[in-house]
Amino acid sequence: MRNNHPVQLLALVAIAIGALLSACGEPPWNNPHPPAPDELMIYQSVMTPAPPKHLDPAISYASDESLYLMQIYEPPMGYHFLKRPYELLPLGVEDFPQLTYLDEAGNEVEEGDDNVAFTRYTLTVREDEHYQPHPAFALDGEGEPLYLFDSPEAGAAFRQIPDFPQTGHRRVLANDYVYAIKRLADPLNGSPMLGFMAQYIVGMKEFSERVAGVEREGWLNLDDFTMKGLKVLDERTYTITIMGRYPQFVYWLAMHFFSPIAPEVDRFYHNPGFDQRNLTLDWWPVGSGPYMMVQNNPNSAIVLERNPNYREDFFPTEGEPGDLEKGLLADAGKPIPFVDRAVYRLEKEVLPLWTKFLQGFYDRSGEVHGNTNGVFDQAFVVGPDGVEMSEDLADHNITMSPDVKPGIYYYGFNMRDPVVGGYTEDKRKLRQALQIAFNTEEYLNIFYKGNGITAHNLIPPGIPGHLDGEAGVNPYTHDWVDGEAVRKPIEYARQLLAEAGYPSGRDARTGEPLKIFIDVQSQAIGNTSMNWMDRVFSELGVQVEFRPADWNRTREKLLTGNTQIYSHGWLADYPDPENFLFLLYGPESPLLCKCDGANNSNYGSEEYDDLFRQMRVLPPGEERAALVARMVELFRQDAVWLFVYYPKDIYLNNSWVYNTKRHGISKATLKYLRLDTEERARKQVAWNQPITWPLWATAAGVVGLIMPGVVAYRRRQNATARKAAERTRN
Repeated sequence: MRNNHPVQLLALVAIAIGALLSACGEPPWNNPHPPAPDELMIYQSVMTPAPPKHLDPAISYASDESLYLMQIYEPPMGYHFLKRPYELLPLGVEDFPQLTYLDEAGNEVEEGDDNVAFTRYTLTVREDEHYQPHPAFALDGEGEPLYLFDSPEAGAAFRQIPDFPQTGHRRVLANDYVYAIKRLADPLNGSPMLGFMAQYIVGMKEFSERVAGVEREGWLNLDDFTMKGLKVLDERTYTITIMGRYPQFVYWLAMHFFSPIAPEVDRFYHNPGFDQRNLTLDWWPVGSGPYMMVQNNPNSAIVLERNPNYREDFFPTEGEPGDLEKGLLADAGKPIPFVDRAVYRLEKEVLPLWTKFLQGFYDRSGEVHGNTNGVFDQAFVVGPDGVEMSEDLADHNITMSPDVKPGIYYYGFNMRDPVVGGYTEDKRKLRQALQIAFNTEEYLNIFYKGNGITAHNLIPPGIPGHLDGEAGVNPYTHDWVDGEAVRKPIEYARQLLAEAGYPSGRDARTGEPLKIFIDVQSQAIGNTSMNWMDRVFSELGVQVEFRPADWNRTREKLLTGNTQIYSHGWLADYPDPENFLFLLYGPESPLLCKCDGANNSNYGSEEYDDLFRQMRVLPPGEERAALVARMVELFRQDAVWLFVYYPKDIYLNNSWVYNTKRHGISKATLKYLRLDTEERARKQVAWNQPITWPLWATAAGVVGLIMPGVVAYRRRQNATARKAAERTRN
């Protein structure tokens, strides 16, 4: 029998290589995500750089945490997805709140009456609003809660919410909204809203003080305590009474703090031993929004899935001018949400994340890591028409979503500082000279790749009170030339500095050079922006000394007024000028309120404060707009901040992602997102074709190594056979 082992070996090698090469047409080998059911639309994204610290809507006040919370909860009010300026809409309630004005005795009065002492908001909960399935709603045969335990040992088998075999659900009731507000007032929860809302909601302070004095072991049922400003009228109707008039209160009703919390959910999470296993509302939120959390693993991923009990909802049928042409109304009137599951995976490094985005394994870039600044040079080129995508991205059909955030970043003067503070004309000229020297346009181009807009106003775009074009220019720092704002020349700044008593940057009385002190974060010392500031102020003859400190030390200095120039920022909580103008309201000065006030510049202007108090209680209209304009003029005239800019980011979307319009206020936008998963699968295969020539080269090398042995072996076999045949014949 002929021995064919070498031939069989060659056949096996050929079969193995052929199998490998034939697999090249399958889904990409390098896909980092596990296989998903074909029928599901799964959004692939990235977890926030730091995992969420709080997911309890009463406690969380971080923008990154809102990315998850606002998909899970539905507060009473929300925002139109497409319209700009931002438009408020009913969300968890049927209609806008009905307002009733009351005098001190509780009698109804007209809105314009001087005797208005209280405003009562009446809200009606949607009839079709239901909670997600959750074990807190599971009942036994007698209608009692199924999962209430007397000891930690009794519930020890349950480590996370998916471990509970049975769930239940129910409608959202008016009392759930009232219960949520009571949780804001419970000092044990430590809500950041307590101090602020206690200034408005009637009886909140007294409720908080009363609950603080109650001895508690385990769950405290807040329904056992009343708050004067809250009342449940029936299953679907409740009222909130606030002190005086505060039209902006309706915007707070669009924040997650006012989302409904079922008392049985609060009770469920107070089971003994649950907090030791992170079985808390702060880890496993329970809401009535379009999505629910099914996985929360900060070392791996956060996963949201469609809430099967979510109400009927539809994509908007109108937007702002230009939305139709951009294709943003292609899904008008269609049922939402589109996405079945959203997976936010842990990615610690920017560059691997960017690579996976280009390979098609993530749908959008910059969604939770802030923006694309970390990969700007790979993603964009700066041309005569502004920022454009690089040639490397041209064949990917990637779309850009630019986003000018309704926020500001600034360096502020301490108006109580003996050198740069004060309200005399020479002090104003000193600050204006420094403002002109600080070339914000150049600063943004060098250090932020142009992703920022020089601010002439402390009110950002999209907020009433912001003006563009010539009408919006700060005349103290810029001129309007040939259709654009041009910074005043450095010579003019030198003139102002001399008029302020510092010719060539020296004190006219003592001859000493003017030195300014800027507080910076410790890690910023020595970076190139410090060198840049040294240079621009040296053009005035002004010396700069940077004072490094960590945030805790910087905050302490702000609280005590021990700063000269400091850095800060603010992002809008709601789209009203009050949310920015209060940054200069006198009583918000930390030195006056003895609290963590927002007026870190310690700006004190009787006129400004009086205008602010009038503006705060007025409805939108010409009278209010005139007050806002005058306050902006005082901000410019007094030169309160060294410089300010509006942050601008650019987000990228792969071609299969639709409805990507950014919303600067609301994070509740996942339900509008749509994916073409078939296109994604095709592009992933096309962009991740394996390089096969090494396999062919290896195959050729193996054959090259084996063939001489095979040939020699066959020759020996043939020679042996011939000799055997000759011996047989002989």
